[in-house]
Amino acid sequence: MEVSVFLKGILLGLSIAAPVGPIGVLCIRRTLGGGMISGVASGVGTAVADAAYGLIAAFGITAVSSLLLEYSFLLRLCGGLFLFHMGYSIFFARPADIQATDLRAGRFGDFGSAFFLTLTNPLTILSFTAVFAGFGVGDTPGNYGLAGIMVGGVFSGSLLWWVMLSGAVGLFRNRFDQQKLIIVNRISGAIICLFGVVSLATLL
Repeated sequence: MEVSVFLKGILLGLSIAAPVGPIGVLCIRRTLGGGMISGVASGVGTAVADAAYGLIAAFGITAVSSLLLEYSFLLRLCGGLFLFHMGYSIFFARPADIQATDLRAGRFGDFGSAFFLTLTNPLTILSFTAVFAGFGVGDTPGNYGLAGIMVGGVFSGSLLWWVMLSGAVGLFRNRFDQQKLIIVNRISGAIICLFGVVSLATLL
């Protein structure tokens, strides 16, 4: 039973992480610019945020989830603005500037920014709640053990995706010279900006 719940959690984590979004684009760019460790650090931040939301949903922490949903507009506004700012900075930065910034920020900076961007979408709680209820996890007292196992699976699945993505991109890193990295910065910066604009537009 526990194994099947953990596997379901892994599949759920993979399904949440796999769709290409702003974090995916950011992870790819950071891997190309700073190496696999930088990409994985960003992925860990996302996986921790996914697990945190999964934890809230699985254990039915209604006070926290209600508070996050109440301030969802503000959180998504901050996330949209942060995305636009990040995309704008990446678009106009030279590869050397990006690498210097990444070096100063360190892996904790990679982790923190990805964690913040993922956390600014509190509506994810609703998705987790629906899925966990469908699996019969966390909807009744006494299921806390299974809830914890599934949340662990969600984290593992999400992290697995980011490790695979960073590893795959890292294989081609040496093929990117300065000129190609400039093109990567332009494309990834524009895409991240677009995600920010779309996020802000949905608030209207």
